[in-house]
Amino acid sequence: MKVLTISLLVLALLAIGALAQTDPAAVKINLGTADKFAVLAGSGVTNISAHTFIIGDVGSSPTPTIIGLKQSQVKGHLYLKASPVTAKAQKGLTAGYVEAQNAPCSIDLTGKDLGGMRLGPDVYCFSTSAGLTGTLTLDAHGDPNAQWVFQIGSTLTTASASKVMMVLGHNQPPWSKGLRGCNVYWQVGTSATIGSGNTFVGKIMALTDITLGGGTLRGKALARNGAVTISTQESIDGPPCLPAPISDGNGMTSQN
Repeated sequence: MKVLTISLLVLALLAIGALAQTDPAAVKINLGTADKFAVLAGSGVTNISAHTFIIGDVGSSPTPTIIGLKQSQVKGHLYLKASPVTAKAQKGLTAGYVEAQNAPCSIDLTGKDLGGMRLGPDVYCFSTSAGLTGTLTLDAHGDPNAQWVFQIGSTLTTASASKVMMVLGHNQPPWSKGLRGCNVYWQVGTSATIGSGNTFVGKIMALTDITLGGGTLRGKALARNGAVTISTQESIDGPPCLPAPISDGNGMTSQN
């Protein structure tokens, strides 16, 4: 009986260890100073619309070209020249990109459209391209600090009027942290194209280019080597996030 008890205890500890290794909450993605940027590019930023508005810093390194954006359109610092700040941010972006890319994949969604899915916090991967037509719901299962990582081998493309919607869980209020996609990471192996009229959530980290087709981005557009192009009016909410509030069960909230 004693041997059986010890054996069961060992098996339980091994199971806990296995879960700890694959727990998506354990994935650490640190963007460093890049987290202050709403838009960061490698070869320049181009904006077409005078009505685009961005919350967060904007810059590009090593090519500092910024076309079509004025300081009045940016609630943050607009870097119009080469700067050690943008260079350092690119290093942070590279580090965060690699961390997301190396996270152990839990669920392979290769060949499936994200539209119509309801996904809990985890690490999802596509060996090639990923697409979204319609609405993707990210369900935090009651955890305001829940994390999603999407690893995409090549391109990310969303259709017009698509949406990423975040919910804290059934019968629970949404938190601003979740709505802004602070813990949603899109690691894209080549380029990302977000279609017109989209409401997209999360930090897009693309190896090359990012194109925003007009809509709302609650997150960041971060391109390592290529350009960020905003082809029509876009609203981007991309500053660093505050800790998620915690309810005490009596209607009162506090910060983590």
